[in-house]
Amino acid sequence: GEFHVHSTYSDGHNTIQEMAEAAQKRGYQYLAISDHSQRLRIAGGVSPEDLKKKKKEIDELNKKMKNFRILFGAEVEIDTDGNLDYNEAILSEFDIVIAAIHSGFEQPKDKMTRRLVTACKNKFVTAIAHPTGVHLGRREPYDIDLKEVCRAAVEHNTFLEINSFPVRLDLNSANAYYARQQGVKFIVSSDSHHTEHMEFIKFGVSLARRGWLTKENVLNTRTLSQVEKMLGK
Repeated sequence: GEFHVHSTYSDGHNTIQEMAEAAQKRGYQYLAISDHSQRLRIAGGVSPEDLKKKKKEIDELNKKMKNFRILFGAEVEIDTDGNLDYNEAILSEFDIVIAAIHSGFEQPKDKMTRRLVTACKNKFVTAIAHPTGVHLGRREPYDIDLKEVCRAAVEHNTFLEINSFPVRLDLNSANAYYARQQGVKFIVSSDSHHTEHMEFIKFGVSLARRGWLTKENVLNTRTLSQVEKMLGK
């Protein structure tokens, strides 16, 4: 399955049901709809009020779907101090929390590193999205101490993402190999904003292979029951 795709609740082009049906056609057992959080207004970040509507829609769809589960997820902004965009009461409602940086890239290395380390320490965070922030053709990776981030990820059981979207491809294969050596576990995501984007997962799988990752290193190679057990859901 997958943990990081978007729907029309933020900047996606397809409804939750359309995304779920596309995932089923790919043979997935689960799909987390992880829309942007409220602060990322440019991407239609989801307000707390709309989160309630989204959760209700997911619950209703799950009652109808057989051998498949839609997970209630969010791609939550990490602010310049490492705090998350939603409060703990809201974060506790999610099945999956993907924490991400989309602003403040100009901060010095120690502050950028501290932001990611602080997010890793948050008990509600499942994974860190596109950890180095590269946007191919537009933005270089931001400067972080990857060793420190890996140490925090391992210590707090936080996954690092290999983002398959063609302008991201982050972590790259070299960083994935290094992180694996540090004991990090991973998710591989398409970061889909359209049903057709799910095809991008093949790029992330290729990166993971070049980084010498096996299915044992990647959470979303697991079955739904295994994932639920590991996440306590």
